[in-house]
Amino acid sequence: MTTSLKPDANGVNTSRRDFLKVTALAGGGIMLASYAEPLEALTRLGAATPAAEPTLSAFIRITAGNIVTITAKNPEIGQGIKTMLPMLIAEELDVDWANVRIEQADFDPTKYPAQVAGGSTATPTNWIPQRRVGAAGRAMILAAAAKEWNVPASELTTAKGVVSHTSSGKTATYGALAATAATMTPPALDAVPLKDPKNFTIIGTRKKTVGIKDITTGKPIFGLDVTVPNMHYATFVKAPVYAAKVASANLDVVKAQPGVTHAFVVNGTDNLAGLKAGVAIVGKNWWLVQEARKKLVVQWAEHPTSQQSSTAFAAKAKEFFAAAPHRTIRNDGDFDTAIKSAAKVVEAEYSYPFINHATLEPQNCTARINADGTCEMWTTSQTPQGGRALVAQTLGVKEDQVVMHMMRAGGGFGRRLYNEPLAEVAHIAREAKVPVKLIWTREDDMQHDQFRPGGFHKFTGGVDANGKLVAFRNHFATFGQGERFASSADIGPGEYPARFVPNLKMDVSVMPLGVPTGALRAPRSNALSFAFQGFIDECAEAAGKDPIQFRIDMLKAEIPPSQPLTPQQQAGQMDAKRVIGILEMVRDVSGWSKRSSLPKGTGMGVAFYFSHRGYFAEVVQATVSKAGVVKVDKVWAVGDVGSEIINPNHAEQQVQGAVLDAMGQAYGQEITFTAGKADQSNFSPATTASGSAANFPLLRIRQAPPAVEVHWKKTEFSPTGIGEPAMPPLIPALMGAIHQATGKRVRQLPLSKVDLKWS
Repeated sequence: MTTSLKPDANGVNTSRRDFLKVTALAGGGIMLASYAEPLEALTRLGAATPAAEPTLSAFIRITAGNIVTITAKNPEIGQGIKTMLPMLIAEELDVDWANVRIEQADFDPTKYPAQVAGGSTATPTNWIPQRRVGAAGRAMILAAAAKEWNVPASELTTAKGVVSHTSSGKTATYGALAATAATMTPPALDAVPLKDPKNFTIIGTRKKTVGIKDITTGKPIFGLDVTVPNMHYATFVKAPVYAAKVASANLDVVKAQPGVTHAFVVNGTDNLAGLKAGVAIVGKNWWLVQEARKKLVVQWAEHPTSQQSSTAFAAKAKEFFAAAPHRTIRNDGDFDTAIKSAAKVVEAEYSYPFINHATLEPQNCTARINADGTCEMWTTSQTPQGGRALVAQTLGVKEDQVVMHMMRAGGGFGRRLYNEPLAEVAHIAREAKVPVKLIWTREDDMQHDQFRPGGFHKFTGGVDANGKLVAFRNHFATFGQGERFASSADIGPGEYPARFVPNLKMDVSVMPLGVPTGALRAPRSNALSFAFQGFIDECAEAAGKDPIQFRIDMLKAEIPPSQPLTPQQQAGQMDAKRVIGILEMVRDVSGWSKRSSLPKGTGMGVAFYFSHRGYFAEVVQATVSKAGVVKVDKVWAVGDVGSEIINPNHAEQQVQGAVLDAMGQAYGQEITFTAGKADQSNFSPATTASGSAANFPLLRIRQAPPAVEVHWKKTEFSPTGIGEPAMPPLIPALMGAIHQATGKRVRQLPLSKVDLKWS
């Protein structure tokens, strides 16, 4: 039986023409490669006809011994994609998971589309295409059995890599049929029937992480573990003030240090996302290279970013709030009139800091310039396509002269979307004329991040006599120039509660920024959720309403758009019914009704958020001691990410990881700047230029809650990603719990800013 879900429910277009290519293997095996003609991309570019050659998108290899090898095409950064994508193929192929072997693909755009890890896009992008690959493979195996046994394919069944013909009692493994299958005409991928979800045997079951034994036993599989013949090690010293050039450096002293083979100045480019200026030190021993670095003395050229600081950012935001905004991005109804007639008016300012990505594996990459002029890279990039382009630009070569081997990454969280280490090591390897592994120190990683930007909000809300939010205004002070926001410092006109308040105004003012910023797990949403959901709680309190019911009442009173939305606009817009569903479910599973009878010093808070196509509502129960120590007792998370949870193991881990990640940010993580330089340098305490203590603490095991209970509300929509949408609700829900426990509203992060501590 075939099945279909709501078309375009998540903005996913699967209308491209698909093909299958078949190759016979020595020894009687078969290799299947799916092709996808990029019609959609070509249409966007205005091309009249598709490319002459379609592009490979996935492989299946079946040997005569019935071992099935599936290629995982996307970067694995800890999100479990190396397990999940092959599960989709294996499900429709109908094989025994025990006989499946997984191989990591190298980056190759001639074979695989969308080799990227970011935006929780892997599931919605690959849900149908990868299943079709498996279904087509199964169809060819069935055709082979039908030919050999001279029976209709419709009389055949499959299970765990075996074909059966019930009436004759014949059975054969896929491996035994592979040679014949290789002679069959491939089916059209867009025509192959897919399984009814009720018949899934792999999707929806718990599968261990591919390579988990290698990880837990310390096998060298990460980018940091790469070694190649004659490899040297490099460290790259950049200016504390971002993008400042080298005025002078004592290279002669550094070159004279034991183990150093090269030391030279890199002039860099003006592109903050590319090759920055600095000093490269190369040697055959990592320790000796770091010892030589201690002898380096650099005079850095003046740079305008040295005039910027966290104190100045906060002062500028205050100036903005006292003046007219630079621009208005949404203006519904008449806010000014509505706020004057409101029964109660609520005003509050919220702020949150810059944050480092804090991947446990610091940035690294290995490069080798080959005799034929190609550059070979071993990388943990989340965007290998962008990395290859950047390396090609840096070296002045064609992109197809850059070969990218994708290694498992020790965390990404958006940091590895940016490829500066690739440009740095490629340049260093070319200058040194030896293979080079570049490793950033923790201090390099902490102070030269593409930081999650901070931000400032001034809210005003008005509720009427019936407790309805009738007026809402946000003045957002952020970073950018003119109408252009700094990376991940933006806000959209559809930010909730837009569409649910009749008189709503969204204002924006921007200040210049020389610090590089970028996407961190659930970009924008991870910060905006704290501010917006926190203020919604304040409005609920002013209205005398339960925080969950207040949100549900708002969501049921959606204001219709002034003009019909396009299918694409509808696909990207929050579905109020889905939000109500998760709010009602989290209310039930958390025992929200007991909130009013909690002991003194204990509270429960709630928040929801829609981001990256996923819907999550979370309740936090926390206790605050008399000394102001915050302890999270339990978290309940409810997610609506569509009709299927492909691998419950990874899904639950992603939610739990998102919760813990957000807790760490709330407790004590911030990056501050003084004279254009980051004050923090490591996870352990450090000392700033002014002598004050500064660090970037990670969450400790003792600080984690005893339980993060995960629930799923399955809906009829196609499955979407989990890693990012689970994160945004946690912090505002925690702040709601703190408010009930203490009466204190937390409007500034981290908690250390408001005299709260953590165990």
